[in-house]
Amino acid sequence: MKVLWLCNIMLPAYAKEKNIAYSNREGWLSGCFDKIVEENKKKEESNLQKEVDLVVCFPVSAKMGSFSDDIMGVKFYGFVEDLNTPENYKENLEDVFRDILDKEKPDMVHIFGTEFPHALAMARAFNNPSKVLLGIQGACKVIADEYMAMLPPLVQKDRSFRDILKKDSLLEQKEKYEKRAINEEEAIKLSGHIAGRTNFDRNFALTINPKAKYHVLNETMRDSFYDGRWTKEGANTHTIFMSQGDYPLKGFHFMLSAMPIILEKYPDAHLYVAGNSLIGAIDRSYVSSFEDGDNKVKAGRVPLFIKISAYGRYLKLLIAKNKLKERVTMLGPLSEKQMKEQFLKASVYVCPSVVENSPNSVCEAMLLGTPVVASRVCGIPSIIDDGKEGVLFEKGDEKELANAIMQVWEEKVITDIYSENARKRAEKVHDKNLNFARLLQIYHAIAGC
Repeated sequence: MKVLWLCNIMLPAYAKEKNIAYSNREGWLSGCFDKIVEENKKKEESNLQKEVDLVVCFPVSAKMGSFSDDIMGVKFYGFVEDLNTPENYKENLEDVFRDILDKEKPDMVHIFGTEFPHALAMARAFNNPSKVLLGIQGACKVIADEYMAMLPPLVQKDRSFRDILKKDSLLEQKEKYEKRAINEEEAIKLSGHIAGRTNFDRNFALTINPKAKYHVLNETMRDSFYDGRWTKEGANTHTIFMSQGDYPLKGFHFMLSAMPIILEKYPDAHLYVAGNSLIGAIDRSYVSSFEDGDNKVKAGRVPLFIKISAYGRYLKLLIAKNKLKERVTMLGPLSEKQMKEQFLKASVYVCPSVVENSPNSVCEAMLLGTPVVASRVCGIPSIIDDGKEGVLFEKGDEKELANAIMQVWEEKVITDIYSENARKRAEKVHDKNLNFARLLQIYHAIAGC
C-alpha cells in the first residue's frame, strides 16, 4: 500500500543524507521512519514486496525551493511554506498537494499534527476523509486558551522593542494561536481517522468530530534513548533539567519562582534549561561541543536589550529578583546525544508546562529512568501514574512544584522505584516492534489493502 506522510519538519534522515541542517523537534518521527525503512529493506533482501510504499512531504524555505527526491527507497517532496506565519492559511498549498497526489496516487494520507496550514490544505486537496489519518500532537485551541500561563496582567500586556518590531507580543502570539485553532478545527472535521495516545487528545478530537474513528497509536522514540539507564550514583546531586523554556506555556517562570524555595533547603541546587534562550547567556562551551551535525548555535551580535521579548524580560526579572544568576544555566539547542547526556546527569527532570499532550521529553526521560516531576495537565496523567512512576503537581503552583522536586531528592528508595516503574512502562509504550505492528494494522484498516 502507498502511504503519503505530511510532516511539519524535514525528516532528519533525509537531511543527514543531503548534509542539510535539521531540527530535532518531533524526534519520534525518526523512530517511525527508520522502522519502516528497516522493514522495507528486509523485505527487499528477501525478494518480497514492501508493505508500505512511503511518500514523505515536508515544508522547506523559499530559499531552498520545492523539490522531489528518491533516497532510501522513499519518495520525498519539499514544498515551500513560511512557517514563521503559521496563523495564515495558504490556499496555493492545495494546488501544490493536488499535483503531488495526482503523481503518487496514495491509498491513504497520514497527516502528523494540526498546528500548521499545510494540514488543512492537504485534507482539502485529498478530499477523502475516510482515507485520512490525522495525528494529534498539540491542540491549538487549548494552547490559545492557556497561552498566558498565569503571567501577571502587566507582563501579558507588555511589549518590548523586539515585540513591537516583529508584531509578536504575547497578546499577538495568543491571537495567532486563536487563528490557527480555526484551521485546526476544520482539518479535524475533514479527517475520518484520528491517531492519539491520551484521554486528552481523544476527547479533544472527538468533541470536534464525533464521527471520526479514534486509533490509539503510541510513538517510537529516537534510537539512542532505548540504551542507557539513569542511576542516582551517575547523576549530579540536586541538578534539575528542563528541555525547553522559550514561551510561557512551558512554565519556565514557575520553575524560577520555585527555585528560592528549593535553594533555602538545598543551596547547591542548579537548574539547566535546554532549547532557545530568551535571556541570552547560553553556555558557549557546551554548545560548541556539537558532534553529530545538528544545527549549531551562532553567537548573536545584536544587543540583548534590542532582541529580547517581553516574556524574556520577565524571566530576567525573576532571575534577578530571586538571585538566580549563578543557579541557572541556559544550554541552548541540544543534539540528541547531548539531550540524553543531560537526562542521565540530572537528578530530576521537570516539565512545568500548562499544556502538554504527550511530550517527547517526558517520554525520553521515562525510557532512561530519569525521575520525572510534571504538571498534572492535559495528557500528562495518561502517560505518568502519579505516585507510582513520577510526581505530578498542580499547574502554576510553585510551592507544590518545589516540594515535588525535593520529595524526589529526599525519598531516595521511592524515587528508585518510580524510576524503575517509569522505565518499564515506557519500554512497553514505546516498543518499536509493537508500535510498528500497530501502525501497519491501522494503515491496512484505512487503506483497505
